[in-house]
Amino acid sequence: MMLKRFARLAMSVSTVVLAAGWTVADVSAKTPEKIAQIGLMVQDMSNPFFSAMDKGAKKAAAEIGATLNTQDAQLDLANQNTQIDAFIQQGVDLIVVSAVDEAGIEPAIQRAKEAGIIVIAVDTPAHGADVVIMTDAVQAGERSCDYLFTQMGGKGEVLLVDGTPIQTIIDRITGCRNVAKNYPDIKIVGQQASKNDRASGLAVTTDMLTAHPDVTGIFGMNDPSALGAVLAVEQAGKADQIKVTGVDGSPEAVEELKREGSPFIGTATQSPGVMVEEAVKIAVEMTKGNNPEQKTVLIPSVLVDRKNVEQYPGW
Repeated sequence: MMLKRFARLAMSVSTVVLAAGWTVADVSAKTPEKIAQIGLMVQDMSNPFFSAMDKGAKKAAAEIGATLNTQDAQLDLANQNTQIDAFIQQGVDLIVVSAVDEAGIEPAIQRAKEAGIIVIAVDTPAHGADVVIMTDAVQAGERSCDYLFTQMGGKGEVLLVDGTPIQTIIDRITGCRNVAKNYPDIKIVGQQASKNDRASGLAVTTDMLTAHPDVTGIFGMNDPSALGAVLAVEQAGKADQIKVTGVDGSPEAVEELKREGSPFIGTATQSPGVMVEEAVKIAVEMTKGNNPEQKTVLIPSVLVDRKNVEQYPGW
C-alpha cells in the first residue's frame, strides 16, 4: 500500500499558471513536426539528481525513437549558453534544460525558439521556456521542515543550509520558513549558502555550528548539502543531539536513512526522471498541435523517513 502511495504521488502532477505574465502564445510558432533529436542540459552531473534526470531522458528518448545528447554545465551559465548554441547548430528538436541562471539563460533560449526548437525547463524555471516542470519546491521545504520540527519536539535552535540562488532552492527555504511560523519555540539562528554539494555543506555547517553550539536541528535544502551537514554534526561529536533533514529523496539519502545512528532522519522527495519524461511527452504533444494550456507543471513531494524508506521506490 505504501509503495502504491509513493508511485501515485510521484506521478500525479498538478498544473498551475505562474503569475509571471506568461501565456500560451509564448510557445514557439515554428514547432518541429516530430521529436527526433533531444538535447538535455543539466546543472552539475556530479550531483546524483542530474544523473537520474539523464536516466529518465534516455528512457523517454528510447520510447519515441529519438537520439539524446546530454550536456553538463558544471554550474556555469556561459557553458549553458554555448551548449544551446551547439544544439541549435545540431538541429535538435527539443531542448530540456535545468538552468543555472533562470534569467541569464533567456537570450539563448530565445535563439533556440527562433530556430524552431521546443524548450522545456525542468527542476527550476527558465525565462522564455515553453513550459516549466518542477517539484513543488515550497511544499518540499514545508514537508521536510515540518517533520524536522516535529521530531525536535517543536522547540530548539535550527540552522538552514541554503544553496545557489535559483528559484527552486529559494522556494524550499521559503517553505521551511513558512512552517517555522507554526512553531513559536523553534528559532532559526543561522543560514548560509552552500554550493549544493556535500563538501560545501560540510564547510558551512561547521562554521555555523561553531557560532551556534546549541543547535538541535538542521535543514539542508538538498540531500548533498544535508549529508554534508551530517558529516559536520558527527565531526562535532553531536550525532545524538542534532537532527538533519533534506530534500531530494536521493539514493545517498536513502542509504543514510538506513545507517544506524545517523543524525539524518528524513528527506522530501523529488522525481528528476519523471520531470524529463513529462517534458518529452509534452513536447510530443506540441508537435501534434496540442500546445499546453498551462505554463508550469508541479510534481508533488512526499516525506521519506526511517519508517517508510523500505517502501520508497527511489530514483
